[in-house]
Amino acid sequence: MAANLKEVRERIRSVINTQQITKAMKMVSAAKLRRAQSAIQQMRPYADKLNAMLRNILSNLDGDASTQYGQQRPVERVCIVVITSNRGLCGAFNSNISKAAAAVIDGKYAAQRAKGQVDILCIGKRGYEFFKKRYSDCRVINQYVALFDDLTYDNIVKVPLSLMESFAKGEYDAVEVAYGRFKNAATQFAECEQFLPVAKLEKSDDDKKRADYIFEPDKKGLLEYLVPSILQTQFQKFVLDTHASEHGARMTAMDKASDNANEILRDLKITYNKARQESITKEILEIVGGAAALESE
Repeated sequence: MAANLKEVRERIRSVINTQQITKAMKMVSAAKLRRAQSAIQQMRPYADKLNAMLRNILSNLDGDASTQYGQQRPVERVCIVVITSNRGLCGAFNSNISKAAAAVIDGKYAAQRAKGQVDILCIGKRGYEFFKKRYSDCRVINQYVALFDDLTYDNIVKVPLSLMESFAKGEYDAVEVAYGRFKNAATQFAECEQFLPVAKLEKSDDDKKRADYIFEPDKKGLLEYLVPSILQTQFQKFVLDTHASEHGARMTAMDKASDNANEILRDLKITYNKARQESITKEILEIVGGAAALESE
């Protein structure tokens, strides 16, 4: 019985220590989330409006040679960009993004994968580990795996600039980005969006959405600057969305872990008290039995 009590005491201490760690991690993630959430909430309306404007412009420039990033061509070689975090302990956040990217590869680009024409560019160690292990038939690129170590604009835009250059040269016919879209601390969505070529507005869309733009000083010069700039901003939004989603997911996961620790502690304390009562009752019975034996003599 004594050994059992000692074992339960050790488990209680272990759970308390673990709970202290999860509470500390929750507080750290909450502090980081406030900054990351502020950054994406300020950026998203601007990036979404620019992206809508870009789609509208390209929808009204059919056949214009200057819109190389909107050119639709037969898809032979594909690049899938997977943006995950470097660390775990954030629930199913990383696995959901990896699975969303895998679903696109195995479904939409199954023919290209069978020909070995799919490249996977990983940002974040978790996504890299997932695809390096499971997609050995694809080229998994780790050049930007440590991008989250420096989230400055100048560092982030290296990735879209490289992708746009490869697309313009014809090395890729399509580029898609799998990332975590941030809604709030408790809700994140794993999504996969087409980055290149830029999706145009469908003919069936409301005519009010299709605007006739006036370009000054000239259409070609303006588009050569405007289109890459908008695409770079859109990619930065993908990264900042994932960054905020990571901290939201980790804060929620650590909060649930702390709650689970409380439940385990409650059960362990009940078990400990029962065992202690049994031990005390047994000792009392032994004393009473011993005293009765002495009296009978």
